[in-house]
Amino acid sequence: MHKGVDASVDAMLEDLRTLVDIESPSRDLHALTASAEAVAAVIESRLGGQAHLIASEAGPHVHWSAGGDPRVLVLGHHDTVFPLGTLERRPFKAEDGRATGPGVFDMLGGLVQAIHGLATLDDRSGVEILVTADEEVGSRSSRALIEERALACGAVLVCEGAADGGGLKTGRKGCGTFQVSVTGRASHAGLEPEAGVNALIEASHQVLDIAALGRPDLGTTVTPTVASAGTLDNVVPAAATVIVDVRVESADEKDRIEAAFAALAPHLDEAEIAVQGAVSRPPMPESASAELFAVARRLLPGLDGTAVGGGSDGNFTAALGVPTLDGLGAVGGGAHADHEYLLIGAMAERAHLIAGLVHARQNAEE
Repeated sequence: MHKGVDASVDAMLEDLRTLVDIESPSRDLHALTASAEAVAAVIESRLGGQAHLIASEAGPHVHWSAGGDPRVLVLGHHDTVFPLGTLERRPFKAEDGRATGPGVFDMLGGLVQAIHGLATLDDRSGVEILVTADEEVGSRSSRALIEERALACGAVLVCEGAADGGGLKTGRKGCGTFQVSVTGRASHAGLEPEAGVNALIEASHQVLDIAALGRPDLGTTVTPTVASAGTLDNVVPAAATVIVDVRVESADEKDRIEAAFAALAPHLDEAEIAVQGAVSRPPMPESASAELFAVARRLLPGLDGTAVGGGSDGNFTAALGVPTLDGLGAVGGGAHADHEYLLIGAMAERAHLIAGLVHARQNAEE
């Protein structure tokens, strides 16, 4: 299977520094273009062949194929949540057993590990890599491409950061965001408040109705997260908005929640409400990962698997019925936070885990 050499941690850290030093905030097309070019260069230097940049309204996606009949898709993203300038405040460092810097855990470290793991394989036929530019903002421009390549390959390895303790992510909740917009009517709060329709009061009713939709016993959370209303302290608010985070474990709950939001009705006479949003990432059931997780456990006995609340592009591929295993990336923590870190000591093991899963897939009976 392997070329007889381990994945070099020093070389992985060199490539990781290269990618981290090119900041890649979502929606910044200039930065994402530079990032995509760097990802493509790392792939080509370690694996040969040509990595193609696929233009999109969200920035370039990167696609590489080893050729042959597609058998496995290694999936990741190169956009990060951190704005330009974060690197100046929090530069890349590799010391005391940890690599730190914006995006090391989510998920540039996972990309680097996967590339170096594949480099240890004598045979890479049937392997594809897809690195998208918009995962952190919903994957609207990349979803069709992700689904196309997943169906073509028949198995997906997602290089998102590991679960706590280094476990794999064997299931994920479906997730989405809803925005409820309330339209009322302004009036003077002191002279004639009764002439207005108070959008803030209506929004308050809606928040209580929305929060009541949660079903923790079924794994469904419905959490109002951001609200705004009003213009001045002496004006009855004419408009308000409420943004809601939703997480579900089943397709039935996805349907129930979407129907409930569509059915929201105003409490105040003459108030109007409009709802936008959906559970945009379908749930990833643990059944989707069972086959690949069993292989991973044979490669690394004692490896844990856990279902998590956050979503990834693996949700899309699992929903198609394509075997999908997630959390194969960096071991560390602090995703989206200033204390984000990667454990250097786990990098080689994770690189070889990816390689082992790919080799098993290449040799699996259809």
